[in-house]
Amino acid sequence: MQIPLRITFRDMPALPAVEARVRERAAALDRLHPNITGGHVVVEAHHRHHEQGKLYHVAIHLVLPEGEIAVTRDPARHHAHEDVYVAVRDAFDAAERRLQDHARRLRGAVKYHEPAAHGTVAQLFPDYGFIRSAVDGQEIYFHRNSVVGDKFEQLASGMEVRFALHEGEGEQGPQASTVTLVGKHHPEPPAP
Repeated sequence: MQIPLRITFRDMPALPAVEARVRERAAALDRLHPNITGGHVVVEAHHRHHEQGKLYHVAIHLVLPEGEIAVTRDPARHHAHEDVYVAVRDAFDAAERRLQDHARRLRGAVKYHEPAAHGTVAQLFPDYGFIRSAVDGQEIYFHRNSVVGDKFEQLASGMEVRFALHEGEGEQGPQASTVTLVGKHHPEPPAP
């Protein structure tokens, strides 16, 4: 880190062993993403009323040239956080995942799923049919086994469907590998 890591202990004394663990995990984050410009870690003890013991809350704030990453671990949901080392581990594991996601976004390596094509049923036969693509009007072959939910019998000419194209072409030309009904009970997914 370009600016030294700040560590704050709240409602508890500063514990050298916990501070050493925090610095060790922060150094691992720095190796994962060497452009971290600064960071602040808060280790806090929450007292539980009418119960024995404490729950530990760990918050991590990292500053990067491209933005910031903040991670908190809520002790109310994690009774394992009665151990401060478990709370530190969980918070840094989450920060590591966030940094990895951030690095993937920067590289452009985030998975993008092409939206399903859309069209209408053009022709139906006993075991297969053709879909007319809404984009280019091309007719795409599909077999009854391609219809999601075994709903081939519910199809009729003119019905709206979504489909995924099978790679390559079959004997009938382009072929749909998956066909899903669209309509009142089969809503179109929101646009990405």
